[in-house]
Amino acid sequence: METHAPLASLVIFSGFALALVFGAIANKTDFCTMGAVSDVINMGDWSRMRMWLLAIAVAIAGANALDLAGLVDLSRSAYPAPRWPWLAYLVGGLLFGVGMTLASGCGSRSLIRIGGGNLKSLVAMLFLALAAEITLRGLLSPVRTEVLGALAVQFDQGQDLSWLVAALLGIGKRSVQPWIAAGIALALMAFVLKDRDFRADHERLFAGVVIGLTIVGGWYVTGHLGFIAEDPATLQEAYIGTRSARPESFTFIGPAANTLELLQFWTEKSARVTFGVAVVLGTLVGSFAYAMIKRRFHWESFACVSDTRNHVIGGVLMGFGGVTAMGCTIGQGITGVSTLALGSILVFFSIIAGAALTMKIQARRLLKTG
Repeated sequence: METHAPLASLVIFSGFALALVFGAIANKTDFCTMGAVSDVINMGDWSRMRMWLLAIAVAIAGANALDLAGLVDLSRSAYPAPRWPWLAYLVGGLLFGVGMTLASGCGSRSLIRIGGGNLKSLVAMLFLALAAEITLRGLLSPVRTEVLGALAVQFDQGQDLSWLVAALLGIGKRSVQPWIAAGIALALMAFVLKDRDFRADHERLFAGVVIGLTIVGGWYVTGHLGFIAEDPATLQEAYIGTRSARPESFTFIGPAANTLELLQFWTEKSARVTFGVAVVLGTLVGSFAYAMIKRRFHWESFACVSDTRNHVIGGVLMGFGGVTAMGCTIGQGITGVSTLALGSILVFFSIIAGAALTMKIQARRLLKTG
């Protein structure tokens, strides 16, 4: 609506600014979930995994602090919804993990690699966005909603751990939320920081904290700055600047499809830039800017037909899997987990399982051919 244009612009430009930081930091520190899983599986190196886990810990602490302070209502986001489509989360997460391994990176990593001149990631991202669009509103939508989404558990309140524990104990959510959020965040930080080498790696320590804070910043921008307690047109609460009309933070699969759609229908009055699209573009620009400043930008293309095939298939699997699982390694793995949603935790482990299984299969094939 025109009356909300200034507020929508604030939300959009704030999201873009946060994503600039995310893209630059991720490029500088080689932040990559697929790479983190690969390092653990193939080399026993937990450095990048610890960076990811640190970002999750910071996001959990920050997001729940905002919620408890009354600045953001996380229960209004899509992640803790009472309906828990466990099969969609499980299958979507597994397929996403397979796809990101074949494509050498998840959605956010693909954007970062494109910013550095990687044409392989550009192809993967285009197929990801197309598959996501088809899964959201096209041919594959019935598979997502009527097949995989049909099996679900309906909770009384929400699927986040605070609600579940509170219901089990017969007490209010606010009585347990600080303890659960703090307990999980501190446990993750303890695991991360117990490693002496990681504690000495100030660059990755800084990156984990900053990336976690960008997720917290996203919640604040969409859930507080973009929140209207009473919209004059509807006399109801409204969240301005987001596609879902809910509080959001960083996620890349749905917004990648929205970006592709926006490019196709730019002249349509209904087409509009949203927070999610701004995050996609900001991540790309942030990575590109860092690559140019540090003279790390260089064109990279496919080595062979099998390399091309893997990136195309990987992009398709990430698009379908990410939409089905309601997020990616960032959208569910950090943003969703920061709400303590049970579905996000399931997707987190499903993605890791899918990636690890694919890496094991790839390693066996290499041994046979070698």
